Order: sequence, then structure tokens, then C-alpha cells
Amino acid sequence: MTEKSDSTTHFGFQSVPEHEKAGRVQGVFNSVASKYDVMNDVMSLGIHRVWKDAMMDWLAPRPGQRLLDVAGGTGDISFRFLKRAGQGHSTVLDLTAPMLEEGRKRAEAEQMADSLDWVTGDAMALPFKDNTFDVYTISFGIRNVTRPQEALNEAYRVLKPGGRLMVLEFSQLPNDGLQKLYDLYSFNVIPRMGEMIAGDYDSYQYLVESIRNFPDQDSFLGMVKQAGFENAKFRNLSMGIAALHSGWKI
Repeated sequence: MTEKSDSTTHFGFQSVPEHEKAGRVQGVFNSVASKYDVMNDVMSLGIHRVWKDAMMDWLAPRPGQRLLDVAGGTGDISFRFLKRAGQGHSTVLDLTAPMLEEGRKRAEAEQMADSLDWVTGDAMALPFKDNTFDVYTISFGIRNVTRPQEALNEAYRVLKPGGRLMVLEFSQLPNDGLQKLYDLYSFNVIPRMGEMIAGDYDSYQYLVESIRNFPDQDSFLGMVKQAGFENAKFRNLSMGIAALHSGWKI
């Protein structure tokens, strides 16, 4: 009797067995970890910093809150959150240990050491109890998760009642002409820059392809609602190159 074939998922524009995706994604981020922050500047023309500040503006961190920062390897979101909150705690979770190591090396990590934990883990099976955190963030990470709906379900589980979800991710431009121009830049420039800066063309080709495969703003909003979040909304950033999705566990 023939065994049922494994379910497949996207890895960039390839179709791969679901059980292979996490390992492939780890390979990508193992490869680019030391240059990840530099390449974020290249991929977004430096605008990712403005987007992350916009994320904090909408999130409005408060003193004493506990943050779970998923796919937060280099600590960017956690550092911003703790500075805005003034006093609080962040757990940075990432699938890829070298990304966490890069985060730990940053000056902010040393300054905020008492307020930070670094955990290697899977967004689809979080190693935390129910109702643990006040805030859950994932920034440019959910498109790399094998089953994003399961990650959203897990976010809902570990948030306390009254807790807040905030997702920052590359998205789709609503104007076809602008999307074509952006695709020209993405597919022709970003992988070559990846080769020049990180010595890695293929990983950045995957990153570009993963952006194009990710659900558009309205589709992803539906997934946030399906996970159980209320008052779910999104805001476009830079005309939709990226988007913020917000929801509450009520």
C-alpha cells in the first residue's frame, strides 16, 4: 500500500514538502544572519526603520508589559518596545540560533539584559503556557512560517485576555503598475545586492519570492480574524510595500 504523500507548501516559488520548509528557512537565515540588518536596509531602502517606528506608534507600549517577539532574532522590535515602555520584559523567539546570537551581540542587548530572554523555538508550537504575554509581535517573519494560520492560532493562545497582536510584513501594492515596478526592483536588484553584501544570491532570491507568495492585506486580515482576534485591522505602509495587521484577544 502506498503511503500518502506529504502536504506541500511554498518555498519561494518552489513547491516543497511541508516538513522540509522549516529546515530550508533555517538554512537561509543561518546564511544571512551576520548581514541581516544590513540587508534589511538594502531590501527596504532603509525604510524598514520607519515602518518599525510606525509599528511602535500604533502599539503604544506601556510600562510593565510582557512582549513575545517571534522571529525577532536580531532584537530590533524588542529593543524599540522596551525603550518605549520604559520598563517591561521581552522574550525574543526565533527558529534560527545564529539570528539570536546576532541579536545578543548588539549593544542594546547588553544594556537591556535584565529585561530580555532569548529562546530558540517554532512559531507554530510556542514553548509557553496559555495566557502568558500582553503583546505578541512578528516582524518580517510570518511569511517564512510553514503554516501561518497555526502561528496566528498560537499567538492567540499565549496572549492574555486583553492582549494585542501586531504583525509587520511585506505586502502587495494595490496599484498594478506600481507593483510591476517594485517587482522589477525586487527581482533584479535585491538578489544581486545579497550576493555583493552577504555573498548569497539564492537566499535573497528566496526572500523576494516569499514576499510575492504571501497573502494580500485583506486575505491576511481574514486569517487574523480566523485565529479569534477581535477589532482586527490593517494599515498600509509606503503604499502597501509593507502592512501592519493588529488584533486583540478579547
